[in-house]
Amino acid sequence: MKKILFCLMLCSILGQSSFAQRFGKLLKEAPGVVSYTFRDAFSQDVPGTLDMIKAMGITNIEFSSLFKLSAERMRTLLDERGMRCSTYGVGYDAMNNTENVIKTAKILGAEFVRIPSIPHKDAIDSNIIKKAVVDFNVFGKKLKESGLSFCYHNHGPEFVPGGAFFKESLFDYLVQKTDPKYVSFEMDVLWVLVPGYNPIEYLNKYPKRFKLMHLKDRPKSGGENVALGTGQIDMNDLLKTAKKTAVRYFYIEDESKGVKQQVPKSLAHLKSL
Repeated sequence: MKKILFCLMLCSILGQSSFAQRFGKLLKEAPGVVSYTFRDAFSQDVPGTLDMIKAMGITNIEFSSLFKLSAERMRTLLDERGMRCSTYGVGYDAMNNTENVIKTAKILGAEFVRIPSIPHKDAIDSNIIKKAVVDFNVFGKKLKESGLSFCYHNHGPEFVPGGAFFKESLFDYLVQKTDPKYVSFEMDVLWVLVPGYNPIEYLNKYPKRFKLMHLKDRPKSGGENVALGTGQIDMNDLLKTAKKTAVRYFYIEDESKGVKQQVPKSLAHLKSL
C-alpha cells in the first residue's frame, strides 16, 4: 500500500512539474526564433546575442546563417547555453551539394533542413514549379536517407492561380505533386495572407504536410512587422488549428527594427493564449 501511495504521489509531483513548465495553453513549448530576426545583433556578437535570446526565454533557433562561424563553433555555443538549432536553412542552390548541407545540419543537431524560395527572375510559372517538384523530391529523399527532413518555406510568389496549367494555386501544385514521404512545408503565415489566401484554411487542407511555422504579422496597411497580437492575424484561432496538424516547431520571425522590444511582447501574447 505504501508503495502504491508513493507512486501516486510521485506521479502527481511529476505531473504538476510538467504542467508548471508548460509555456501556455496552446503552446506546450516556448516558440523558437528565426536567426534572421536578430541578424544585426548576430553579425556583431554571436555569443552575446545567444545570451540575449536565452534571457527572453527562447532556447530553439532556426538558423539561416551561421554568421561566419563554423558549425562546430556554433554548436558549442548553443550547447554551453542549453540551446539548440532544430532547423537549418540554406539556399536552393546549396542543395546541389547535399552532402555538405547534411554534414552541417548534423553538426548543428538540426532535425529539419529548409529552403526559403524557388529561383525565378520574374513570376513563377508552370515550368519553374514543375522543376521545383522534381528537385524537392530529390532533395527530400537524400535528406531522409540521412535522418533529416526537408521543408520548403513559402513566400508570396507561389500563391498565384495556376490558370490553365492547374486549377488551384501553384503552391497547391507543389504540395499535391511532391512526395509526402520526402517533402514537407514550413508555413510563413504572413506570406500566405498577403497574397490573399487563408493560413487556417491551408492548415485544414493539408494537415499532415506543414511541419514548421513562422509566426509573424503586420498591419493591414502594410509596413514593418508588429508584435504578435497587434496585427491582423488572430493567433488564437491560428494556433488552435495548428495544434490539430503535424506542425512540430513554431518560430517567431520579426523583420522590424524594434525586435528587442517586440519579440518579448510576441512571447507574452503567445503565452497568454
